[in-house]
Amino acid sequence: MGRYGTVRSVLLTLALLTGAGLPAAADGLVEGPELEWDVSLWGKERAGTAVADELAARVEARTGGRWRMSLAYGEALSKARENLDGLAIDAFQAAMVCNFYHPRKNPALMVLTMPFLPMNDADQDRRVREAVYAHPAVEKELARWNAMVYTSSFLPQYELLGRGAPPRELAGWKGLTVRAGGGLGQAMKLLGATPASSTATEVYTGVQQGTMDAASFPFTYGHVSYRIHEVADWFTGNLAPGTSDCPLAFSITAYRALPPQYRALLDDLKEEVIAAQFQAYRDVDAQNLPMLRERLEEIRYTDAQLAEFRARAGRPVIEAWIEDNADRFDARGLVRAVFAAVGQSYE
Repeated sequence: MGRYGTVRSVLLTLALLTGAGLPAAADGLVEGPELEWDVSLWGKERAGTAVADELAARVEARTGGRWRMSLAYGEALSKARENLDGLAIDAFQAAMVCNFYHPRKNPALMVLTMPFLPMNDADQDRRVREAVYAHPAVEKELARWNAMVYTSSFLPQYELLGRGAPPRELAGWKGLTVRAGGGLGQAMKLLGATPASSTATEVYTGVQQGTMDAASFPFTYGHVSYRIHEVADWFTGNLAPGTSDCPLAFSITAYRALPPQYRALLDDLKEEVIAAQFQAYRDVDAQNLPMLRERLEEIRYTDAQLAEFRARAGRPVIEAWIEDNADRFDARGLVRAVFAAVGQSYE
């Protein structure tokens, strides 16, 4: 049983010991019908799934076991690329969805893959993502899949782990095949790399067998969760080119069918779940970073190199994305909303 499985067990036990049948005002428990939600996930329990793990633990505890969220890891319910499809047909009630796994299904949400967005700390990260979720274009496209975002998993900035000769200069990326989707993939392409959009579970074999030279993941949790460090020789320590978005989404149908007290419970728990997600990343960084520095070569770029990368692969990629999507939704307005969320402007 993983860390979050243990949390679920402990919280549920405490709730039951307090008396599951007592009125909510007496013990904090929320009374309601027996209910089970299936939650579609990929990979294994890890820091990046804390939003699902913690929400399930707290919902079960606060309802005395009456509402359970059954977490289906390892693509047991659906392929990672098909979680939106599953929500659309109510094959399950909740799922984590990753925008760059299916860019054509969520083109507006792909704004969160753009390079060098103003997401430099936890507060900015949250403000930007929540502004994107509230944007009409994003709400509309998710509603087409019967999906609504509960909260982001707040993926950290990406870095890259790779095998073979390390790209100590920006020119060193030329000719490399790099797992990088969305705007980050386009940024790497401008450096001469060939982007690939493999799912997380496919990357280990790709790097091991040499069909992939490097892989971008949220740093540090993603690389270690999928064991990429075991087949890598080096990692970038300060490239920080951007991130992507893998929120926990609910079926709109399932959410609307909830009794009012269960909907209120979801609202009450959100801050706890978000805090647990950020803490999970801090915890794994404290373990992973020393290990990576001991096992692999760390590549760090100079300020001048980073400035060159931003100039070549920052605004040009964003402008190309705006142009590509201008006929489908207000792409420029969405980018402006991203910057406005942290008090900046994009013109």
